[in-house]
Amino acid sequence: MKAVIIEDEEFASKRLSRLVAELSPNIDIITNITSVEHGSTWFSENPIPDLIFCDIQLNDGYGFDILDSLKDHPPVIFTTAYNEFAIRGFKYNGLDYLLKPIVKDDLKKSLEKFEKNLTKSGGSSTENLEHLKQLFHKEYKHRFMVKVGNMFKSFNVADIAYFKSHEGLIYLYTHSAQAYPIEYTIDQLENILNPIHFFRINRKFMVSVKAVVEIHSYFNSRLLLKLLPKEEEQVIVSRERTTNFKRWLDM
Repeated sequence: MKAVIIEDEEFASKRLSRLVAELSPNIDIITNITSVEHGSTWFSENPIPDLIFCDIQLNDGYGFDILDSLKDHPPVIFTTAYNEFAIRGFKYNGLDYLLKPIVKDDLKKSLEKFEKNLTKSGGSSTENLEHLKQLFHKEYKHRFMVKVGNMFKSFNVADIAYFKSHEGLIYLYTHSAQAYPIEYTIDQLENILNPIHFFRINRKFMVSVKAVVEIHSYFNSRLLLKLLPKEEEQVIVSRERTTNFKRWLDM
């Protein structure tokens, strides 16, 4: 069986190739495609492979852009660094995926599944693929408008260090240590902020990756964070979110 890897990170591509060779010697990785432009050219000049490993986000676009150029595509195993919040879309649509960094046992299960279903077209319908594309093309919030006295001020998301729930209100904290109340809930923020940049660590805090300066082990399988700007309250990653938090930081 011939397979293609669509991945713009050289280390990730080589590691995936090595794992595939160990787990399924009958699968031959015939090429690694590193961009949308490269993929469009390669697929126009070569036969469709039996299997595609496809990264979601490439330097010049999305892996979906390459699949769109194909009249039909073989089974696809998507690879992504998105956290569990974004991954729900895969499960809902019945598509297989590997979460980076790829775990060998997870890859083994994916390969077993696809080798048993080689006659199926990607394990999903065109409609399912469209749903998934919409998930990853989703527009996330770029700015927040807050009231400062009798005036309003706009903050870019890049200026925000974290959000904190306190006494029934949600506060926006900037990297310059300013705090402002906003009319959102933590649940709403989880849906409108890009999960690549923000992570909800517990019921009270949603933090940006730039705000996390130190991580310490804490009892009961939790993590204790040091944030910048400094937060006087202990900032603890809940036990059920610890694994995904580590994956989020390792993107």
